[in-house]
Amino acid sequence: MGRAWLVLGALGAAAAVAGGAFGAHGLRTRLDAEALQLWETAARYLMYGSLGLLALGACAPRLGGLVGAAGWCLTIGTLIFSTTVAALALGGPRWLGAVTPLGGSLLILGFVLFGIAAIVAT
Repeated sequence: MGRAWLVLGALGAAAAVAGGAFGAHGLRTRLDAEALQLWETAARYLMYGSLGLLALGACAPRLGGLVGAAGWCLTIGTLIFSTTVAALALGGPRWLGAVTPLGGSLLILGFVLFGIAAIVAT
């Protein structure tokens, strides 16, 4: 399972860089400052979640059973958080703002589970 988290983390990090570059260059003249800030936040948190998955994948062979739960929380949380914030930046429906905290909570839970897995494994 560690390899899967490495692959997802690498793909997510690549998407974060591409998304950040697209925002800086392709959307700069199309969005206002607030929308650009939202877009940058979406790309940044995509990178955070992706880096977490890369670390989880690298450590997975030494960690216990919580690795899977941590990985799924990081993956789903990153997807929910980053896609809803990016959609809001592009003028998506405001109700998406109510879904965004679910993604953030899953990201937090994923990192907490990662930490617990590290404590239990030592």
